[in-house]
Amino acid sequence: MKDLLLITPPFTQLNTPYPATAYIKGFLNTKNISGYQVDLGIDVILELFSKDGIQKVFSKKIDLQDTSENSQRIYALREEYIKTIDQVILFLQDKTPTLARQICSMNFLPEASRFNQLDDMEFAFGNMGLQDKAKHLATLYLEDISDYIVENIDPDFGFSRYAERLGKSANSFDELYLKLSGGLTFIDEFTLKILREKIEMVQPKLVCFSIPFPGNLYSAFKCAQWIKKNHPHIKIAMGGGFPNTELREIKDQRVFEFFDFITLDDGELPIELLYQNLEISNGEGEFKRTFLLENQEVVYKNNSKRHDYKQADIGTPDYTDLRLDQYISVIEIANPMHSLWSDGRWNKLTMAHGCYWGKCTFCDISLDYIKIYEPISAKILVDRIEELIRTTGETGFHFVDEAAPPALMREVALEILRRNLVVTWWTNIRFEKSFTRDLCYLLKLSGCVAVSGGLEVASDRLLKLIDKGVSVEQVANVTRNFTEAGIMVHAYLMYGYPTQTVQETVDSLEMIRQMFEMGILQSGFWHQFAMTAHSPVGMKPEDFGVVPVKQEILFANNDIDFQDKTGIDHNKFSFGLKKSLFNFMHGVNFELPLQEWFDFKIPRTTIHPDYIHDCLLEDGQFQLKTNSKVVFLTKNVIAENRVKNKKKYSGTYTVLTFHLKTNIVKIELEQEKAKWLMNVLEENSIENSKKPTIQQLKSQFEEDFEDFELFWFSKPMQQLKENGVILSL
Repeated sequence: MKDLLLITPPFTQLNTPYPATAYIKGFLNTKNISGYQVDLGIDVILELFSKDGIQKVFSKKIDLQDTSENSQRIYALREEYIKTIDQVILFLQDKTPTLARQICSMNFLPEASRFNQLDDMEFAFGNMGLQDKAKHLATLYLEDISDYIVENIDPDFGFSRYAERLGKSANSFDELYLKLSGGLTFIDEFTLKILREKIEMVQPKLVCFSIPFPGNLYSAFKCAQWIKKNHPHIKIAMGGGFPNTELREIKDQRVFEFFDFITLDDGELPIELLYQNLEISNGEGEFKRTFLLENQEVVYKNNSKRHDYKQADIGTPDYTDLRLDQYISVIEIANPMHSLWSDGRWNKLTMAHGCYWGKCTFCDISLDYIKIYEPISAKILVDRIEELIRTTGETGFHFVDEAAPPALMREVALEILRRNLVVTWWTNIRFEKSFTRDLCYLLKLSGCVAVSGGLEVASDRLLKLIDKGVSVEQVANVTRNFTEAGIMVHAYLMYGYPTQTVQETVDSLEMIRQMFEMGILQSGFWHQFAMTAHSPVGMKPEDFGVVPVKQEILFANNDIDFQDKTGIDHNKFSFGLKKSLFNFMHGVNFELPLQEWFDFKIPRTTIHPDYIHDCLLEDGQFQLKTNSKVVFLTKNVIAENRVKNKKKYSGTYTVLTFHLKTNIVKIELEQEKAKWLMNVLEENSIENSKKPTIQQLKSQFEEDFEDFELFWFSKPMQQLKENGVILSL
């Protein structure tokens, strides 16, 4: 028996838990409040994609004459699906890696329409290896089954969403309420069976649903409906990304037939107060940012004078109770960067609450989750990393920041290296110019394998209008720095921003084509601009040349329909942009004219074919930034004094041999300068938390020698900098 049951309703991710309940459970631990957490999504998927589950799928009667040829094929091969499904799931859980050879034999899995794309992708498997190829084939196999379910049994099904259309732009509760009034769907039957077992086991006083996305909304309501009917004494709360952005103006009383409370923004204090209020009749206790029903009216209560907890005080996320070894890794696209979202188990952490930039005009910068910026110290963060490694056994970390701050990333990387930890991590960033070659190399050494960031519209005019704070040239240089360090880069791309012209869309695509061709982007995703109620564009649409289509808000309010004064139909670009990007991500068809991607006439690009190439020509390696901190990354140095006797020069010198992980670097220096450098290396090793600035080194050097710049930019010192022995940050 536990006080609270924390639930993530179907569906979010297959490969790793969505972290919200783990964050809350970690906080509850600091307050000695007992809690149990459940990811109903993975539980339902594992029940559905099992021998028994697939038998239920094929036992549903369908009219074969009235279904597609693809469904007829899958149904005809149903015994093969029933025979192989358990083994495929075990393989995708990394429990039977030897099955990869059978899967790759192309004579083990039944194949339907999803396998038709293999001819286009076969070349890519060589980049990814046997296990990844097998994962990709197994993913196609699951998607074939999913297609069958969607066409014949439950049209709302999706691996990472369920009935998403009911939650998207649902200004009225009517359609969702009508659906909830009907019978159980095929997926509902799986979901509610598992929910009943969890409720009976945990016997909670309060059930908290975390609803991150529209695709979780319907199932959350269906679960809440079942609890209300069968356990009316249990209180039910809703929080998470969806209510935080969409339900801030809720007025429909019918919502509270399902939920007792809806909390907004950071959940720690609101949930603590709800727990404390369990013994108090409705409305009399303290509340923090909470909607509830009073006298048949929806009221918003924020009467607690207590402040939200600081990030340093909310505890380490706790993944206890979740079936961490049961999640399944899938690879939808044969692209190493793109697969990070669906392949592998990642512990999720946050470097900083909110966004340090907080200006982008398309973003919900008026809401607390963006607006309130609060970083955590590197020491606390790496303490949490170590604790999660101990409790989960996983060394992979995804920092789910709005934009991880470069200075904090540097300190975290240094702390990881100082503690000799072996971790693999990735995060979301802004393409700041502070991501120099040296900083990117340091991040790589600490275990960073990838970053994702918003390039949005690759047009300097529109980037300025968005208030992104970057230029295309700057993004190109930063992505080059990451790529050269061995860190993969994913770009979020946008089209259809207010006042964007057709020419700008074409030119933006050309910029992206060049960046992929230059090899400085590895992955990307186009999404069409959506105007949200809490963004600068949504709050002041007239400043951006758009006219909102106003609707009465009784339920959800985030995405706002609008008319762009340009009158351009941006929807028509969607297919061509995504198809071209798919090709670029696989390294092909850069030579095709942009017109080839569209079935309507587009203007020629105005971007010079070498624009991105020329952006990367400038090299600032001989600039001396005296306030930069210097990091010395190795102590594995052997010094050997030698004597040189030549006509032009005779005297003593020192050969310094640096044994790096993958190579050996030898340099020659005058004996006294070599001695000075050896002392500096010893005094400022990675274990030393204080790093000297270049100015401090210059002053120290010039106590004994002349012209620090000549020494610092000499060929031997350049060799050390190029090989990462010396980093200037």
